[in-house]
Amino acid sequence: MKEIRIGKWRIPLPRRRAGRILVGILLVILGFFGFLPVLGFWMIPLGLGILSYDIAQIRRLRRRFSIWLHRLIQRRFPALARRFGQRARQEKTSDDVP
Repeated sequence: MKEIRIGKWRIPLPRRRAGRILVGILLVILGFFGFLPVLGFWMIPLGLGILSYDIAQIRRLRRRFSIWLHRLIQRRFPALARRFGQRARQEKTSDDVP
């Protein structure tokens, strides 16, 4: 069963591909009405996350964002990176070049 993991929470997704795509599209569309009381802008990234399971272009964007965020945290907040278990970046030296 497909699910989205956000920290310690797990959100189950519909089993059928069409259901996941429908839920993702609805979340993105309703997220644009985030100025209304019940809806919120938080629905846009959640919808894109659900769509990334089935649509390769969105999956690539999600992966690029994940790598960019990982590198940003390592570069600007090394203590936070260590706290979350990220290994420190190793700088290349002239000895490493063959």
